[in-house]
Amino acid sequence: MKNNKFSKTVFYEIKIMSNTVFFLLFVCFLMIFSSCSFKSAPEDSRNKETFKKAAQNGKLANEAFMRSQRLMSSWLTFTDARTGLLPVRLYDSDSQDIWNAKDSAADNYPFLVLTSYFTNQELFNGRMQEILFTETALTSRIDRLPDTYSFSKGDFNNEKPDLDRIIFGASEYIKDGLITIVELLGQTPWHARMIGIMDDIWEHASVKTPSGFIPSTNYEVNGELLQVLSRIYWMTQNEEYLEYAIRLGDYYLLEDHHPTRDFDRLRLRDHGGEIVAGLTELYATVHYARPEKARIYQDPLYEMLDRILEVGRNDDGLFYNVINPQTGEVLNDGLTDTFGYILNAYYTIYQLDNVESYHNATLAGLNAISGYGDYDWENGSADGDADVIEGVLYLYNREPVSSTAKWMDRQIQTMWSKQDSAWTHDPEGQWRESGIIEGWHGDGNFARTSMMYAMWKTKGTSIQPWRKDVVYGAIQKEDELFINLSADENWSGKLIFDRPRHRYYLNLPLDWPRINQFAEWFTVEKDKDYILVNLLTNEQTSHKGNELLDGVTVSLESGEEQRFILRSVE
Repeated sequence: MKNNKFSKTVFYEIKIMSNTVFFLLFVCFLMIFSSCSFKSAPEDSRNKETFKKAAQNGKLANEAFMRSQRLMSSWLTFTDARTGLLPVRLYDSDSQDIWNAKDSAADNYPFLVLTSYFTNQELFNGRMQEILFTETALTSRIDRLPDTYSFSKGDFNNEKPDLDRIIFGASEYIKDGLITIVELLGQTPWHARMIGIMDDIWEHASVKTPSGFIPSTNYEVNGELLQVLSRIYWMTQNEEYLEYAIRLGDYYLLEDHHPTRDFDRLRLRDHGGEIVAGLTELYATVHYARPEKARIYQDPLYEMLDRILEVGRNDDGLFYNVINPQTGEVLNDGLTDTFGYILNAYYTIYQLDNVESYHNATLAGLNAISGYGDYDWENGSADGDADVIEGVLYLYNREPVSSTAKWMDRQIQTMWSKQDSAWTHDPEGQWRESGIIEGWHGDGNFARTSMMYAMWKTKGTSIQPWRKDVVYGAIQKEDELFINLSADENWSGKLIFDRPRHRYYLNLPLDWPRINQFAEWFTVEKDKDYILVNLLTNEQTSHKGNELLDGVTVSLESGEEQRFILRSVE
């Protein structure tokens, strides 16, 4: 009996142990299964909508690049056969015969350069730089200052140089053209051209003021110079550039040339509004570099900004074209397509001095714009669409108002539609479908804003080599970047991430909103650690930031879609 009882006891103990082992094995299996599911399912299910949105962004960015590439290719067929320079206009025989700094160089050429940078590196490194070198050699008239060049004459268009006209063209070239390339690309041959022109503008400054000689009394010229000088100072750390800017600041804020107190006409649109942004960029610069000067400038600067808010806006918070700041009379009640450039100034002071009324003015403009979907900004010209979207993008980058995003998506379609019916004569005089928009230098702004829009939709990522069937877009969620790529045909290249360019290239102490910058979205720090997750292979790779800035290799098979998540390692 004892043996039988013992046997039963052993049997039950073995059975209990077996059940326990089975239970533990089952728990382990569940843990392993759960772990495996966590690696794949959350990214495919939880983030499904995020990647869907990234793919949609990719289609929009792809259209932006393709349209810019079409415009570039079409305009390059009309360059002068001997010099390779771009004419001012295509449908006016006089304008078709000349290159000038204020139009051809400032508003068209630089954005063809940046289009080639994104879409055709061979063209960027070749022909686009050759145009720069030819322009420098042929058009520099007073030292390095460019003057209007006639293709038919093979010489300058004007028999005698006019210093005021030359300085005006030079200031346009460096502010609207060259600084834009420098903002995006940093040290390039265009950077050297910009510095050379700026130096010679001041070498020939001839207007005497109590603070020293300045180049002009023109609002537009001096506003443009203030903007560029403020950035060049930080780039070079050369105190001379800051001294030049302070001369201009003293002229407007401390002498009898105050923009709203001493003048009875102020344009808040192009060709006048530059002074508002310029004085504000100078204030931002001295805020850090010369705090005592900032304290002196503060009251007269605020006086200008407050008066513009008081008499320069409609009930929705958008700016009129022209006002009399002394009487408050509205001299042109059309709304300026460059209202975002003016609001840049207010947001900058809000960043620096926490002036809540200036923050509110910015938000009012951003919230109002969604109600202006059908507004004719520039008599039907795509240039108006381009400028208004550009200005709003700068501010949306800092204040992401959802209704503003939807407005930009609609407004870009309006702008793009103006390319769809474009037909032009080719150099042989035959009519053909064209990527050219309106056949004047303002077409370049179509490409500029399209690329700025594309960088929003890709969150600053880019690919090399670019190909029109390779579609890539991105979405940022907090500190993670979700990237979707696809290709119609096999493709292998690099996925390149953006950097905080305002620090890396310009050394700015603050990324204040400014005209002709390409806004930063998701940026990578070169010394930081990151994890890149490939959801197709479930592979995780570790990267230093500088590797991501150089680009990671990606291969796509025909019809394949790949999804990545980039995370920083704290």
